[in-house]
Amino acid sequence: MSFDKLQEAIIAKKNATVAGLDPKPEYVPAHILKECYARYGETLQGAAEAIYQFNCGLMDALWDIVPAVKPQSAYYERLGWRGMEVMERTIRYAHEKGLYVIADIKRGDIGSTAEAYSDGWLGATKVGEQECPVFEADCVTLNGYMGADSVNPFLNTCKERDKSVFILVKTSNPGSGELQNVSAGEGDTVYGLMADLIEKWGAGTKGKYGYTMAGAVAGATHPDELKQIRARMPHTFLLVPGYGAQGGTAEDVQYAFQKDGHGAIVNASRSIMCAWKKTGKDGADYQEAARNAAIAMRDDIARFTTIG
Repeated sequence: MSFDKLQEAIIAKKNATVAGLDPKPEYVPAHILKECYARYGETLQGAAEAIYQFNCGLMDALWDIVPAVKPQSAYYERLGWRGMEVMERTIRYAHEKGLYVIADIKRGDIGSTAEAYSDGWLGATKVGEQECPVFEADCVTLNGYMGADSVNPFLNTCKERDKSVFILVKTSNPGSGELQNVSAGEGDTVYGLMADLIEKWGAGTKGKYGYTMAGAVAGATHPDELKQIRARMPHTFLLVPGYGAQGGTAEDVQYAFQKDGHGAIVNASRSIMCAWKKTGKDGADYQEAARNAAIAMRDDIARFTTIG
């Protein structure tokens, strides 16, 4: 199972963190922007190329520290087709560096549309007699609140191609409770019902470490709910956003892990990508700054969670 691959990478690096690659041009150091704008102008192509160079530099600095990266598709989509090409190239480069790739796409549609998304992000597109892989992510994020119809096409692809998904349960944003915490009767909540559904959807696909191919997203900014989710979803791998810039702490995220520090991975994006902005060197040291931030995050979480 794909989460076996992720868990083994976490164990090998003693680090259960994923670096988010959510770049805007203003996150890119000036010397990279200057070079790309000189070549392509202040255009979408210039911005896209600058972001790609920035991504590659970050991965060069982080590949031996973090087990995974998580590019967020919105930051690439906003640059049009050039940005989506950069996302494809970024995923390819991540794999060359031995990194597990979570494509943060949060798709949530049904029927043939869900199948098309699944083909594009996890599977392959049939062209004539050929099957052509597209983005080839190891895993994607999904919004499952349309029910099994929106998830099953992805799970079918996961079974065929040894991939996995993370489905939203309790998200890290302040407004998540407007729907997710609504009472569902008998002391339950909407997010509690979603947790049960994800365990059900993943049934029968447990891998070496006991986790199914259907993972869940549970935010670090709601530690009480995170405890409940972890207890309620014993066979589910958790993706934990909200650490760092959003206010989640290492003490909060410890509740996502099970025995030996297994079963979860914690995301940080801006705190790693933009670490260079705090050093006063105008981005000349962006790789060193990102690496130091990733090490600090790893060591911070290790104060509360030991990976065995």
